[in-house]
Amino acid sequence: MVPGAPDGFAGLVFMGGPMSVNDDLPWIPPVLQLIRQAVAADVPVLGHCLGGQLMSKALGGMVTANPVKEIGWGRVEVEENPVARAWFGPETASFLSFHWHGETFSLPDGAVRVMRSAHCANQGFALGKHLGMQCHVEMTREMVDAWCRNGQEEIDASPGPAVQSPAQMHEHLELRLAALNAVAERLYDRWLEGAAGMAR
Repeated sequence: MVPGAPDGFAGLVFMGGPMSVNDDLPWIPPVLQLIRQAVAADVPVLGHCLGGQLMSKALGGMVTANPVKEIGWGRVEVEENPVARAWFGPETASFLSFHWHGETFSLPDGAVRVMRSAHCANQGFALGKHLGMQCHVEMTREMVDAWCRNGQEEIDASPGPAVQSPAQMHEHLELRLAALNAVAERLYDRWLEGAAGMAR
């Protein structure tokens, strides 16, 4: 059940999913409305992949097909602007992130791009205390295992320059996850600063 308003929430987090925000699903319009209400009330919103696409569409952006599918590990570049630096700190110029998407979002009005990759120009945007991401910084070993297992058919049907096999996704997995988790921790800490303000 989608909450009717962001009242009583210190922040809202939206995760990924196999559907498109452009699908005719009954829960999508109320989620878009909830995001708009949260941003208007300055309640921090955080989106991962589908969640980032929901944020973009809710705030006036568009979600369209990406030039190629991104499935697996791929390098993300952090933009050289003050907003990106505020989120990532001065030391992170790029990082290896996990991806699983065939669509991409445009930047809503007022948003600043904070990440990009070779195959997807808009990997992330910030709008004040709100952060929308196309990539997945939240990954665990269990998630990689499950996604590879459940997504084998999509992998087989999607050859391309940014699509990896399950074996490739599992190479150096623990080291890659540890590095990615460190980036996620930095982003989540920054986001939680805004949520903490709402909780007081």
